[in-house]
Amino acid sequence: MVIYDETKSFVRHLGLCSALFGVYSPAYFELEKLMKNGDVTLSGVGGFVFGSGDHPPEDDGGVEQLLETISNGTLAVDRRAAMEELRVLVDENRQAQLAFGAMGFPVLIGVLRDDRDDVDMVRGALETLVTALSNATQDDHGQLSPGLVNCELLAREQNIVALLLSLLEEEDFYVRYYVLQLLTLLLSVSPARLQEEVLATPQGITRLMDMMLEREVIRNEALLLLTHLTRAAKEIQKIVVFEGAFERVFHIVKEEGGSDGGIVVQDCLELLNNLLRNNSSNQVFLRETMGLANVASLLSLRKGGGDASQQKSVNLLCALETVALLLAGSEDVEPGKDANLAANKKLLAQSDVLSYLLGLSVEGRISAVAIRCLALKCVGDLVNGHAVNRDILANKLVGDEGDAEPAMVCILRVLLRTPNINECIAAEYVIKCFCEGNPDGQTMLASTITPLPQSSRKREDGHHLSFGSMLIQALVGIDGRNDLEASCRAASVLSHILKNNIKCKERVLSIPLEIPSSRLATPELLLPRCMRYLAAASASVRHESVDNVSTAWLQPVILRLLVTWLAECPPAVAAFLETATHLPFLVELMSSSGSPVSVHVAGLAAVLLGECIVYNENKPSPSSSAGTDASAVLEMVNQRIGLTAFFSKWEDMRLSPLFIASSTPTRLPQALTRSTAAAVAAGDGFIAAAASTEEKLELGLHSGDASPEAALPLFYDAPFVQFINLLEPVVRNRIVELFTNPKSGVVTVEVAGWERAEGESESDYTTRLKTVLQTQAQEIQELLARNSALAEDLLINSNEKAIVQDSSTHRSSASLKADVDRLKQQLEESQQKTTAAINQRRELESEVVSYKQLASKYEAELQSLSSAYNELEKINHGMDGQMKSMRSVVEGKGVSLKPSPEELEAAREEGRAEAQKENEAELNDLLVCLGQEESKVEKLRARLEELGEDVGALLEGIGGGDEEDEEDEEEQ
Repeated sequence: MVIYDETKSFVRHLGLCSALFGVYSPAYFELEKLMKNGDVTLSGVGGFVFGSGDHPPEDDGGVEQLLETISNGTLAVDRRAAMEELRVLVDENRQAQLAFGAMGFPVLIGVLRDDRDDVDMVRGALETLVTALSNATQDDHGQLSPGLVNCELLAREQNIVALLLSLLEEEDFYVRYYVLQLLTLLLSVSPARLQEEVLATPQGITRLMDMMLEREVIRNEALLLLTHLTRAAKEIQKIVVFEGAFERVFHIVKEEGGSDGGIVVQDCLELLNNLLRNNSSNQVFLRETMGLANVASLLSLRKGGGDASQQKSVNLLCALETVALLLAGSEDVEPGKDANLAANKKLLAQSDVLSYLLGLSVEGRISAVAIRCLALKCVGDLVNGHAVNRDILANKLVGDEGDAEPAMVCILRVLLRTPNINECIAAEYVIKCFCEGNPDGQTMLASTITPLPQSSRKREDGHHLSFGSMLIQALVGIDGRNDLEASCRAASVLSHILKNNIKCKERVLSIPLEIPSSRLATPELLLPRCMRYLAAASASVRHESVDNVSTAWLQPVILRLLVTWLAECPPAVAAFLETATHLPFLVELMSSSGSPVSVHVAGLAAVLLGECIVYNENKPSPSSSAGTDASAVLEMVNQRIGLTAFFSKWEDMRLSPLFIASSTPTRLPQALTRSTAAAVAAGDGFIAAAASTEEKLELGLHSGDASPEAALPLFYDAPFVQFINLLEPVVRNRIVELFTNPKSGVVTVEVAGWERAEGESESDYTTRLKTVLQTQAQEIQELLARNSALAEDLLINSNEKAIVQDSSTHRSSASLKADVDRLKQQLEESQQKTTAAINQRRELESEVVSYKQLASKYEAELQSLSSAYNELEKINHGMDGQMKSMRSVVEGKGVSLKPSPEELEAAREEGRAEAQKENEAELNDLLVCLGQEESKVEKLRARLEELGEDVGALLEGIGGGDEEDEEDEEEQ
């Protein structure tokens, strides 16, 4: 049959294309597996082509016969009925759906291409295709569904996208509706291929954009299609924006009720976010044509409207994602030099987006944690590196008149009191962005830190407190699990206030935490209190389960504060070393183990000890307490830990996944879609970028754990990582210097044996003293040299990277230059070979394309020849049957099929006689007709004469013609 031959060529063409390009699609493997298992069997003229020949094909419900009727039927009614029956069969029968995918696409594509005038047939074909491609997902057993296989097969059809896009010009509503649905299904399975074909189709995107001006149903389907089409396709994004996508999106959002609208608003915002993600040109176009006020208005909340519904929460999340994309900047521009980002921040601030963000995050009107977290992150991005926006935030008040509070105080309250770790990290991010590179803002916040009276400890509401008072109140909380966590959060905030600000460090260093109850009481300072909390956190980790991630990370938070505080601040180092127990406790922390974050605890403790060595300006003296100068700190480290173990702890922290991930650029949040937005809105926080498997293992989480503590990779930031990397060589050099140079200060010398002996002459005594002095001086120099060499060896051996410095360091400059030249030459040769290979590959690809086109052409010709040959065979077979039946009838009557010559001559005479009779009868009929015509002419002549007409003049020309005709007849 013709259908079998077309199907065979189609499947063979699919396998040939896969083999040529070296890529086999899942649909091809699934189809081949089904054929081998006997689930689908395709036949040709020569029998079974695929599948087992031992097993008969399973019943496909009559798909083959229906396709035959659609392809070769003569009556339109029969073809339409067959199309409807085929659609129902494919919808209800999985085997029929598979069979249709194997043999039905060429037939229905032919209907779409050749039967455009029959709207019912085109509509039925499109609806059948949509049914065949539906449910394109995997089943519970991980097997590909027939819909997914059919999507792959149809997507490989040549010019299918151009054909479907041309159908959008039809006036029929259902034709356009099914075309949009069909394109959406194909995009969900083969997005890259479909995007390329849409770009290659002239006016393809323009037709899709025109659909957004149609009725609501068509518009919504076009909107959903465009959201799939614009994902990770910058060229399509630019064309869509040029066709007026921004105006249409905001117009639809306004019609649907803004953020209070339904899922159509969500689709509009998803399309908007696709157009803005990592696309600075589209952001500039939006800012300069429509402004950003429309974006800010999407975040507004109605007063007294109550908590947001689930759909409104999703819409707000999508709108917040839009703001986050505008504040993300471009990946290929250096931080601080992105003019587009600065313009976005300025215009958003002018649109009062900060008030909307604070209303969503700290006013308590939204219960969804994900919205509050993302709003806080947007606030941090808005003020990060922008002095004007930082000043706006510093002066911003939140709340009704008469009960308003500074926005920074409200953000700090959220940070200290929220039970959700994601919201705590988001609030800390705002304070970090406010303080970073803002010494005036840091000083302003530090100026509010004042001692608390004893009565203030009984206040638990925290309202109407200054920023510093609330911070100190959290720091001096009563010892206990909950208060300890709040104190550690406050310590993390304090680290941002003190970072790179010597004035703030020295100011906070001398501020007592509480006003003493009596003059005799010694006020406690903040630095010793932080060490108390560090010891309490260590005890908490030892007594509680190591799987408690929140408890384990309390120690690194306090250590990070101490590292920030002591950096480049000798007074802080001196204050830290005043208490004799601090240094031994740090040494003890370096041997910590058993928790997921022990590598960070030990590493940060090593960094803190390194700061005590580098930034230590204490001078050793007989009256000074032991162990406060740099040499004493180094001696304790060398004796109790060893320099090798000291730097190995440092290096282990630097090689940890969390530390390495912090030095990489910030990743954008994953795009919100219909399938993910609802889950995020109902979750317990919004994570900017998911942690990797290594990071989760380091945090003590399983790979599939969705715990909110997965956001803790934000513990390190890029400036902190850079500071630690730069500090390590400084510590190494300082250690070498301390080992090399003698300790300055008062040295007690034993004078026994140096006195003059009895009877010893003056010259002998002088000579003996000189000899002793020379010997001791020589020994001192040897010891100093040995110490220097020992320090250098220990430092080199402690760092694994330094082991690489082998014999290659002793090479001459000439050999190094030769090696560099040789490597450059090899690199150039490799580049040339790579270029040649790329060119050769392109030539091969072009040849493959040409061969593919030629094969398609020959296949089409062979198909037409095969169909014509089959038709001729049918006709010939029918005529042979008729001839055989007639021969059998004649022979049954006893008539010979070979007449004699006499019989033939008699038959000829009989035929002549019959012909002569027929001619005479026809001649008589002609004579009768001629007589009738002559009588009519006589009557007409008489009538004309009565009317006074000259009959002779009228018939003059006619008569001449008649005479000529008579002469011709006579001549004949």
